[in-house]
Amino acid sequence: MTATGIKEHMEVIGADGVHIGTVDHVEGAQIKLTKKDSGEGSHRGHHHYIPTSLVAEVEGDKVRLSANSDVAVTFEEEASEK
Repeated sequence: MTATGIKEHMEVIGADGVHIGTVDHVEGAQIKLTKKDSGEGSHRGHHHYIPTSLVAEVEGDKVRLSANSDVAVTFEEEASEK
């Protein structure tokens, strides 16, 4: 699956249909999620990235991942904010 159909503000969901985040934009081989979907506690307030290799399909305004939400979040990387 290529990331060409992924657009800003699309919802990212796991294979189980659970919300993971909202697309800010695609950077190379990663989907940058918006800060508003940044997680809880110390994970709050900065961007996270999901590898595009986890994308199973783009359907309407949703990006469906090949992994369930609980597994997909373990692949998230935190952005280093400047």
